[in-house]
Amino acid sequence: MPLYEGVEIIDIGAEGKAIARVDGVVVFTTGVIPGDIVDLQVTKKREKYQEARVVRIQTDSPDRIPAFCKHFEVCGGCKWQYLKYDKQLYYKQKQVSDQLSRIGKVTLPGIMPIKGSASSTFYRNKLEFTFSNRRWLTLDEVRSGDQFQDMDVLGFHVQGMFDKVLNVDKCWLQPEPSNAIRNTVKTYAINHNLAFYDLRNKEGLLRNLIIRTTSTGELMVIVNFFSENVEKREALLNFLNERFPEITALLYVINQKGNDTITDQDIHVFKGRDHIIEEMEGLRFIIGPKSFYQTNSLQAYELYKVARDFARLTGNEVVYDLYTGTGTIACFVASEANKVIGIEYVPEAIADARINALNNEIENARFFAGDMKNILTKEFMAEHGHPDVIITDPPRAGMHEEVIGAILYASPERIVYVSCNPATQARDISMLSHGYCVTRVQPVDMFPHTHHVENVVLLEKLTGN
Repeated sequence: MPLYEGVEIIDIGAEGKAIARVDGVVVFTTGVIPGDIVDLQVTKKREKYQEARVVRIQTDSPDRIPAFCKHFEVCGGCKWQYLKYDKQLYYKQKQVSDQLSRIGKVTLPGIMPIKGSASSTFYRNKLEFTFSNRRWLTLDEVRSGDQFQDMDVLGFHVQGMFDKVLNVDKCWLQPEPSNAIRNTVKTYAINHNLAFYDLRNKEGLLRNLIIRTTSTGELMVIVNFFSENVEKREALLNFLNERFPEITALLYVINQKGNDTITDQDIHVFKGRDHIIEEMEGLRFIIGPKSFYQTNSLQAYELYKVARDFARLTGNEVVYDLYTGTGTIACFVASEANKVIGIEYVPEAIADARINALNNEIENARFFAGDMKNILTKEFMAEHGHPDVIITDPPRAGMHEEVIGAILYASPERIVYVSCNPATQARDISMLSHGYCVTRVQPVDMFPHTHHVENVVLLEKLTGN
């Protein structure tokens, strides 16, 4: 494979890949930014493009800055730390424009300037850490040839390696006491000879640690055990409770499945409540251990304000909130609508949504659990009212084709499409385009130092449809 020397990185494309052009051929790589001059070793050749790894950075881009986290690159998260934040926002907005134009073939109005995050560090309200007895060794440790005994670790998976976990001393993503809790639990477990999980052989006691926080100062900690040992489990949880009395909800789960997900597991309360509470504009939202809630609370508020603004509610509309989760958007817009119908496939989330509506004295919202394409039928709309406005916030995969068909049948005046993946959003908008046109686009940065971007699009029904 060829080696290209002195190549300039000229752009950033989909999924955050850096782009160069050599002899008219597009070359994709990672770990560099526009303006960097690099040597590239080609690793894959395709008909229309090539992929390469960076061998050396000859000259730094003027937009390159030092990474602030010592775990940068090995961790695999926060990959854009070396790119100035204003430039991160520029390339995220460009990604939205490119995806909508190229994939969706959408005629765009002027895209509004992306809403940057007020906090670019310590902005997440949820993190999950993995216990492992096979910590990732540094390059210097590997080269030493030594045998290391301190292999127990509590941190993040190394990118692309399911059985290797990076020890994390300080993570810049979640506010304290997140780092203090993780480091204290790790020290306690080592001092008391608790078995860290063996990811290859599927054995051990300690598996995962999940920490959730709220802007109101509430705190949930979930300890995920692989096997049950009542004495050791209670000792650890009692220690946590005594050391961190500020924990609002201290929970545990025994998960012996092949994967780490706990949505299908029984979660037990050890101390405190079985939930924490987030607030937004005076509304109080219950967050349980299985609940989805936007992981950047402050930016979630900005995102929901955009969605509400795009909906242009007068108080007379029937609003359908698709993929409603725990009903946050539905509750957020309910005071300005006649009726809100929230639909979500996770039953536990719908249970939380109903509680959220009840706790906030919202009487004009109803919630239904089930597969979106099965619920959103002609009969359902005939019973609950055809929507004047549909707000949809699907997962990264976007909407099922039958759901899009149901939306077209419902023929609302406006569709507010909230997305965490502009590529699938563009695909779905393309399928809606024969009945609707895009009139407003607002990107929102929920995840600084990553290539991910949220985007809100307003689609309005074409005249005569």
